[in-house]
Amino acid sequence: MTDLWNVWFTELHQNRAGLTIKIKKLLYSGESPFQRIDIIDTYEFGKMLVLYGSIMITEKDEFVYHEMLGHVPLFTHPDPKQVLVIGGGDGGTVREVLKHPQVERATLVEIDEMVVQKCQEYFPDVAGQLSNPRARVLFEDGEKYLATTSEKFDVILCDAADPIGPAEVLFQKEFHQMAYDCLNDDGIFVTQSESPFFHQRTLKNMYQNLSRIFPIVRVYWAYIPTYPSAIWSFTFCSKKYDPITDFDLNRYLKTNPETNYYNEGIHKASFVLPNFIKKLLDK
Repeated sequence: MTDLWNVWFTELHQNRAGLTIKIKKLLYSGESPFQRIDIIDTYEFGKMLVLYGSIMITEKDEFVYHEMLGHVPLFTHPDPKQVLVIGGGDGGTVREVLKHPQVERATLVEIDEMVVQKCQEYFPDVAGQLSNPRARVLFEDGEKYLATTSEKFDVILCDAADPIGPAEVLFQKEFHQMAYDCLNDDGIFVTQSESPFFHQRTLKNMYQNLSRIFPIVRVYWAYIPTYPSAIWSFTFCSKKYDPITDFDLNRYLKTNPETNYYNEGIHKASFVLPNFIKKLLDK
């Protein structure tokens, strides 16, 4: 452990803006075969997972991302039994998926085993459900897994890091087509699609690519304080179900998942897009 005094962590966005957080201690720093991993204790946000210099999760606000990635599609699909999570080695998305009793198995495919190990060590409240009997963890490349598996899924969630390094391929049309092919006939695919402020080209390209593959594509968003611009987007893609008209309110009320951000109102409101996002997607 290294005690630090008046030391700050800064994540830059486009090298023109950024977020700066005062830190207490550097808890861990190491290199996996794929990336640098840092775990930092901060005054404002608690422990923070940083991969290749970018904030992935913090204890204070990680629930927003994981709840919105997991519950929106699972309360839209009428019977989500088999769920696949690509990426997401911190375990938070699997935690939210397993709050649905209909889920028989949540399969996590994560390329970096060290990320899972360190999150289990330093973020047990986030990664704790990875040892659940209904969870299966595979340390594989997500693209190669989709290209070779014969399994079919009801819901596939792409919990990708930023489109650099090992996660870059998860933002490409070829990967999205493979996800489509691995879904059942009424399957749903959701991917995080970056900041509508700082990553407009990425969001627009993903929306266009996915719209050429899936008949139903809708962008939704959430407020996440430690992500670039604090507004983060997700793209919902489905072969059959609409996230608004097919939202299962009765099942939501019966399940009553323990959440801190997501609820029935947020589910529908998150698809109401500000005009600047509408204009971006309409171009």
